[in-house]
This record gives sequence, C-alpha cells and structure tokens, in this order.
Amino acid sequence: MRREDLGDLINLLSVVEQGGSTRAAAKLNVSQSALSHAVRRLEERNGVRLLARTTRSVALTQAGERLLETIRPAFAEIEGGLAAFSRARPAGGRATVAGGELDRG
Repeated sequence: MRREDLGDLINLLSVVEQGGSTRAAAKLNVSQSALSHAVRRLEERNGVRLLARTTRSVALTQAGERLLETIRPAFAEIEGGLAAFSRARPAGGRATVAGGELDRG
C-alpha cells in the first residue's frame, strides 16, 4: 500500500463518519477542497467510485460500502493497539514490545 492510500482512506472514513466533507474537514483540520481532492484521488487510483455526491449529501456506493466493511476493523485494531501501547507506557518512561505483548521496561 502506498503512503497516500492510507491518508486517503482515513479521509474517506472521516467523510462517511462525519456525514459529509464539511464536518470531516473541520475534524481533520484540513480544507474541504483538500479533503474532496483526496477522496477523488483514491477513487481515481482504484478506478472505482466510492461516494455518490449531491450538493447536500454524500452516500457510499456499493463499492464504498464493501471497502469500508474491510477497512473499519483494521483501523479499529490499529486504534486499539495504539491505546494499549499508550496505557502500557510508564509516565516519563519507555514501553517495549516483545512477542506481541506490551512490556514495561
């Protein structure tokens, strides 16, 4: 996966979760135009339309729904892993990862 794919997937997920690009852009602290371009780039790179857009709303296409069904669990797992890592790190110290477990060290 290319680095830009990851960022564009995050942008797509935010647009869907926030119910549109205006709120998603505010949450991500980017312009609405930049966010829209990112989602369009993702669509163009993959040759598939992910969002059905109108002047007042956005909705996932079938392809978009399938993609989000795939990536949501992966992003949730990443968020969970980061949260676990953050909790395991002692204040002012380091956390080491060994054998898939978080060890305080």
